[in-house]
Amino acid sequence: MDDHKANETGWRGSREGWLEAAYDTLIESGVDAVKIMPLAGRLKLSRTSFYWFFKDRQELLATLRDRWAEATTAPLVTATREYADSETEAMLNVIGCFLSNTTFDSKLEFAVRSWALQDNAMMAEVQRADAERLAALRDMLCKWGHSDQDADVRARTIYLVQIGYISMQVDETLATRMARIPNYVEIYTGKLPGPREIARFHARLGFSA
Repeated sequence: MDDHKANETGWRGSREGWLEAAYDTLIESGVDAVKIMPLAGRLKLSRTSFYWFFKDRQELLATLRDRWAEATTAPLVTATREYADSETEAMLNVIGCFLSNTTFDSKLEFAVRSWALQDNAMMAEVQRADAERLAALRDMLCKWGHSDQDADVRARTIYLVQIGYISMQVDETLATRMARIPNYVEIYTGKLPGPREIARFHARLGFSA
């Protein structure tokens, strides 16, 4: 980093630093705690340094909203479109997306849904995301031969179970979750995944039974 860049980001922090502090605060304490002065205190920076990177608190919240979309909706939609040799493998792609915060940030999802309960604009964003995610799941199931009605009900079953896991903050070991996954796949698709598909799924996630 050159001297000019160091001077520019040193005592002011950085845009990413402010955003990470806002993200951590949102996860830990909710949207009401995401305010400029407490964030400045957390970062040990002056309040005025915030304005080098964001116009105001609303811009910061909008950036958090965009981060949520990129860390949840985008990877889930991508997972529904990944290559698969069978419907059961396609469903394992979707389930795998939900199993890691690197592909679906469940903590951020929970925090944003809590935020939406007190912010009508954010609730509208969440509802749009729900519709987009459900549509992607329906499209995937239709591709594998399900009728529109059947695909819709199965998509809702998949999605509402997963949002239930998040909303209820279910605490179960990965081994327990993995043991249930073949049965989930059968419920969602009508077919059990084969042993080789499960083995590939485990290997992909670095899981050893």
